[in-house]
Formats: sequence, C-alpha cells, structure tokens
Amino acid sequence: MQPKAFTSESISAQWLSDFDKYLIGEGTHVRTYEKLGAHRVLMNGKEGVSFAVWAPNARKVTLIGDLNEWDTSAHSMYSSESGIWSLFVPELPEFSVYKYHITTADGQSFDKSDPYGFAMEERPKTGSVVVNLDSYQWQDEKWLNERERLQGLSRPLSIYEVHLGSWKKIPDEQWGERYLSYRELADTLIPYVLEMGYTHIEMLPIAEHPFDGSWGYQILGFFAPTSRFGTPADCMYFIDQCHQHGIGVILDWVPAHFPKDGAGLNWFDGTHLYAHADPNQGEHPDWGTMIFNYGRNEVRSFLLSNALFWLDKYHVDGLRVDAVASMLYLDYSREDGQWIPNKYGGRENLDAISFLRKTNEVVHGAYPGILTIAEESTSWPMVSRPTYVGGLGFSLKWNMGWMHDTLSYMQKDPIHRHFHHNQLTFGMLYAFHENFVLPLSHDEVVHGKGSMLGKMPGDEWQKFANLRAYYGFMWSYSGKKLLFMGNDFGQWQEWNHDRGLEWEALKAPMHAGLKRYVRDLNLVYRDEPALFEKDFAWDGFNWIDANDAENSVLSFIRFAEDKNDFLIIVCNFTPIVRRNYCIGVPVEERFTVLINSDQKIYGGSAVHIEEPLLSRGQSAHGLPCSLELTLPPLATIILKPSNK
Repeated sequence: MQPKAFTSESISAQWLSDFDKYLIGEGTHVRTYEKLGAHRVLMNGKEGVSFAVWAPNARKVTLIGDLNEWDTSAHSMYSSESGIWSLFVPELPEFSVYKYHITTADGQSFDKSDPYGFAMEERPKTGSVVVNLDSYQWQDEKWLNERERLQGLSRPLSIYEVHLGSWKKIPDEQWGERYLSYRELADTLIPYVLEMGYTHIEMLPIAEHPFDGSWGYQILGFFAPTSRFGTPADCMYFIDQCHQHGIGVILDWVPAHFPKDGAGLNWFDGTHLYAHADPNQGEHPDWGTMIFNYGRNEVRSFLLSNALFWLDKYHVDGLRVDAVASMLYLDYSREDGQWIPNKYGGRENLDAISFLRKTNEVVHGAYPGILTIAEESTSWPMVSRPTYVGGLGFSLKWNMGWMHDTLSYMQKDPIHRHFHHNQLTFGMLYAFHENFVLPLSHDEVVHGKGSMLGKMPGDEWQKFANLRAYYGFMWSYSGKKLLFMGNDFGQWQEWNHDRGLEWEALKAPMHAGLKRYVRDLNLVYRDEPALFEKDFAWDGFNWIDANDAENSVLSFIRFAEDKNDFLIIVCNFTPIVRRNYCIGVPVEERFTVLINSDQKIYGGSAVHIEEPLLSRGQSAHGLPCSLELTLPPLATIILKPSNK
C-alpha cells in the first residue's frame, strides 16, 4: 500500500529543501546526487527510502518496482512547483529494484530508470537499484593526503588506458568465458600495472551502459558503475586497492551526449528535458545520440553533480572528458544549414564553454590535486589554462596533433622517411601552448586501423624495432604519457571489445621483450626528473639536431629543474647502423646508456655501444662539446652524464 503518513510538504521540508530546489533551478547545485535519486534515510522516526526525480512536464509520476510488483497505480509521487516529484517509502530494503512510471501531459506513459540511480540491473535489464554508497569503509587516506603532490604537473604521469571488460577474460562453464569482476581485477590488473611501472590507470567509461559495443560511451546510468563487474562496493574496493598500492585512477567522463534508449534521459517526461528539441542542436549526427542542453540550469546541475559525484563517492583522481570538441562547436560534423549559430552569429557553443569552465572550477575547488584531461582534437586556444585568464580550466589536454603526425611518420617505409622528417619535429612548434598528454589510445587500434605493431612497416623484426624506437621517442618527448592496453606487448590484432587481450603472445620472445622494454621505459621515466619536471616549459627541451632528415635521425636534450640534470636522446628511424655519429652535448663528461631499444633482451640486434662514452671539448650543433657514438638500427637511446 502507498504510505499515507508523509506528504510532499513534509518530504520537502525534511529531505529536499526549498534552498535545494532553488539551487537546482539556478544550475548551481553541484551535489544534487545527495538529494535526488533514492536515499536510505530516517524520516519522522521511520527508516526507509526517499525518492526524488525531476520531471517538470509530467502529468503524473509513480514509483514501480519490487515494492509493489510493478503496479503503476500503487505508489504515486508528489510534485512541487520546481517540477521535482518525491516520495518516502518506509522499510524498503536495500537492493530493491525500481523505476519511475511517467505519464506525459498528452497521456502517453512509459517507464524510466532513475537519472540519479546509484546502481542498476545488469543489461539487458534497465531497472535502478537502491544502494547505500556510504557503507563502504575506505582505507586510502594516505593516498588522498598525498594526491595533490603526486599529481602535480611537474610529476611523472604514465597512464595505462584500460577497457575493463576486455583486459582479460577467464573460462566460464556457462558462458565459455566471462569478464573479471572488480575484485578479480584488483587481484590481477593492479599487479600488472605495478610490474609495468605505470603511475595511473585510466578506465574507459564504467558508468552503466546497455550496449557493449559503445565501450561505455553511451551511458544510461550516469551515477551507477556498471553491474557487469559487480556492485558499487566492489567498484569502490578496486579503486581503494589501486590507491593503497600507489596507483591513481582516472575515469573517462562523458558529458557530451547520451543515447536514445527508452529507459534513459531521452524524452524523459514527454519533452526534450535534457536535450534541445531542435535536432540541429539536440542530435549528434555521427553517433545517433542526443546532445545535452548546457544552457538549461537543471541539466547543468545534473552534469556538474555527476562530475563531483565520481570524485566524492568513488575517490577517482581525475576525469578524462570525452569528445570536448563536439561540445565546443555548434557546427561539429554538420554541413551548412544543419546548425544554429550562437547569439553573436558564431559557431562556438557558448553554453558548453561556460559549462566546461564552471565544471573545472567546481571540481578543482572541491578536490585540489585532481586532474581534468580534455580529449580535444582542434586548435581551440588555452584548453589547459586557468579560467581566470580565459582558458577552459583543464589540467591537461590530449595532443592529438602529435599523435597523428608521428604515427603517420612511423607507418612509412624507412626509405621514404627523410621526405617526412617534419612530421616528427613540427609538434615542437606548439608543444608548450598547452599541458599535453601524448596519447596512443584505444581510438588508434579500432575500426580497421590495425594494432600498433601492425601499423609498423617491414618484416617482423623491423615492426618490433620500429615500435620500440617510437615508444622511446614518445617517453623522452615533452608531455605526459598514455598507452592503451595491449600496445605495451605488441598485440597483433586490433582491439576487439568482445575478446580479451592476446596474452598468449607473451610466450614469444619478441613480445616478451617489448613488454620488458616498456616496463624499463616507465621505470627510467619515473626515476629521471629530466623526463617529467619540465614537460610544459621551453627550457625543459632543447634540440641538438632536428634537421638530419637525410639520415632520419633526431637528437635532443631534456632538462630537469636543476639544469645540471639532463639526458641526451638520439633516435635513429632507419634500419642502418650509423657509426661515429657526432652530436653536440653541453659538457665534457662520461655518458652512460640508460635505455637502448636495440638491446638483445628487448628483441633488438644488440649492436654494441661502447661505454663509457666520453665527450670532448670540440663544439658541435651550437653546443660547447661533442660526442661520437654508434647508433643502432631503428633504435632510441637515452644517455645520462655519469656525474649525475
């Protein structure tokens, strides 16, 4: 039966206050998840669950679910002037499944998941689940206290990008093979990340999504971690364990669009509540999804609160914001006549710009030291600059230009590379315009693009050598690092979200060697301040010779804050051994080899570099001293002065 002891007035006064409603309507309530949705509370001396949902244009809303055998007439909700419908149900147990039955103004009716639901049934079901997120006992205080220091821009950041569902599959009697659970991932993924020396895990979206093929980017439950891998408490355990082992966790966050699934946000109360009604503003032409209406205050509160929610309730250390370019431009992927200009006649989405700035201000203000990372593929200025100087306020931005140029270069046969040398050097013209992450992400190994190893030219040996040389260039170049799973041991097939990675490849020496090489790159990177302290400053990088296109050789210096602490990097992108190759160096000193991608243990040809290498006082390349050395084929070497 419907409880009679509580009215809409008593619920509002005790749980959802007038001030809450005012802030939601103003678009400035940044913790709406504390009020809307399903919350286990004590009200008027009774334990139960308070439900609240924003549906201002609905004629009627009823609560349906386990509590009433999905009877659409048993539990009517009460509306307020703010368009929020609420109800308190005494003695409702945790893990009860529920939905909202919406009756529209014109008499249509349908069932909707809770936009603020904290858990959901496993697909294909779409019911929301009552859970208490505050029952988990976190044990990551040490990490959180250190996070602001550990995630500073002058600290190493090497990100392992992971799709949890396809990292590894295990045999299963019923299904043949199955996903690892959050707790199984804690036991297997974390040791792998520790072994490989990464500093952070970045998870492709884990918010609940009905379609596996969206990889998590078409979200149904923005506040619910996917039930594919376990409960919210299981998800918290995984993140907690990452922190206890010194690993940061970055979450892919998707405020750019949402799917048209019937149980989701689309046409929520019989109107385009969360999106624009006009398809020239409200529908995404590429993905067949809906674009959020960033100018609607309640939608802004929803998204702002969602960003804060994952930082608050799940202790994530950063948000990688997906598809930022699609938010910034009104004409993104649209032809003339398919988009509506802003009030000044331009193509900039002023509401989205305002929203992104506000989001960055809110989350950085609430949790100093967290990272926000923009996947932004255009030349929009000052993405990673503070909002008070006109920037968007992100901590970091993916360097898509560097990725496209350098991958294009590496895919060319070495005999032709001297014609395209500028593809390696051009990025330095803008390398310090933003705080860049160098990404070799999931997007580069799908949709027929092939695997990273498969992109490389030549026979098997040359493919591995090319990839090792490229990774060496990437790890020693200015910018933080991101590598998608499987790329670090040279998976042959492009990524398939339905299959686990090709772990069996590690039985082959070349794959095992590449894995060890990436591990050693990470360890050297984390140990050497010259490779990370000055990532975003001109005085942290200096070309030795950027112009040796004829030999396809690059040489440069990376400096730490202490200018006496530096490393020499030389990349030979041809399969030719170059002996007595001369480069300029800053000092007359002995040098040792920290990294040589041609070493036999990595699968290289083991061309000998005689040590110690002794520079002499004869100038070269504008530097006071010079050094002659042997350059192995298709290899990157990193040298360190012996006095450091």
